[in-house]
Amino acid sequence: MSSSATTGRGSATRGVRTRFELWLERFESPTTTYYGLLGITGLLVGIGLVMVLSASMIESLKESNSSFTIFLKQALFAVIGAVLLWWASRRSIAFWKRVAIPAVLGSILLLVLVFTPLGFGFQGNRNWIALGPVTIQPSEIAKIGLILAGALVLERKRERLGFISHALVPFVLPVCAVIIGLVMLGHDLGTAMVICAIIVGMLFAAGVPTRWFVVGGGLMAAAGFVAVSSGSSRMERIQVWLDPSECTPGTAMYYGICRQPIHGRYALADGGWFGVGLGASREKWGWLPEPYNDFIFAIIGEELGLIGTLTIIGLYVALAFIGMRMVARTEDFFVRLVTAGICTWVLVQAIINIGAVIGMLPVIGVPLPFVSSGGSSLVMGMFAIGVLLSFARHEPGFAEMMAAKPSRTRVLLARLTGRRNTPA
Repeated sequence: MSSSATTGRGSATRGVRTRFELWLERFESPTTTYYGLLGITGLLVGIGLVMVLSASMIESLKESNSSFTIFLKQALFAVIGAVLLWWASRRSIAFWKRVAIPAVLGSILLLVLVFTPLGFGFQGNRNWIALGPVTIQPSEIAKIGLILAGALVLERKRERLGFISHALVPFVLPVCAVIIGLVMLGHDLGTAMVICAIIVGMLFAAGVPTRWFVVGGGLMAAAGFVAVSSGSSRMERIQVWLDPSECTPGTAMYYGICRQPIHGRYALADGGWFGVGLGASREKWGWLPEPYNDFIFAIIGEELGLIGTLTIIGLYVALAFIGMRMVARTEDFFVRLVTAGICTWVLVQAIINIGAVIGMLPVIGVPLPFVSSGGSSLVMGMFAIGVLLSFARHEPGFAEMMAAKPSRTRVLLARLTGRRNTPA
């Protein structure tokens, strides 16, 4: 082999290695977490808005003379969520510690208001309050309040978490127990399960001994069985999930409790690899209940195919990876626990929703985070991401790196005005 060919191959190898090293350097940058969270959330919200528009057009036409009614409401919620995300991202860690206790107390008060004349129910669940034209789901606010207050309490008890009494009191008992109890009084089993998962995730991140999770898991399973048994509709959902043969065409259950899971799987089957095309869903024409809410993942699978559903799942996996990165890099115990709680919230809720749509879990009724239609869920989800962004801004080296970079606004203005050099 000639020396020139060897030299060329060596140069190419060095070039690849250099590009790989540059990629690793960028990945280890203090700004990776910040921009990763922004990018993932922006993609999920953007895809969600497009799919809410597609999935809700028929229902919007039934409610009004416009096919954009539900979409415009969701777009307004996305704007409100974006404002709250920006505001939250500018707060300090000390600020979140100061507001933690007032936040959880305020959320408990809102949960109590559900059972006053301000509260109302929908589809068997009583978990909303109406303040004039605005409706609020307090359980969504309670999630972030519980996470902030729990992280503050566990941080103060960090040295004593090896004792079960300090691990449980006052975080699990009475705070978590009161919140879960109020949610269950409203018959919202899905939200109660997500809150339980948040508690487990935070205790695990706090380093509570693993043996206690076995005991706690048994107690939670027993409580879940009692909760499911207390509602006939919940028991029927579990029953048809365990024995799909009860959903035989022509039976009353086929057109009742079985309708949503069956048509959700029909939608996924029709989509195949690449989908029937954006806006071309057949199931949204009155066949699939809640196509723009709890079962929007089925419409994504029908219109965008397996590729679309894997994209959504991939974004949640990327969010989990970013969350683990933040937990591993921070030295602040409070930041670690809040990050674990928020990521557990989003990821467990996504698993429950997707699992119900594909038939791996019974239909419980929780929205797909950032994607499903629903104001409280979207706004509070984006607010929670804003909290994580505020933590990302305090990563070591973040401020220095941002200060060293020229402002994107100044760079854009310089290009528009034709100037080559801009002040740093």
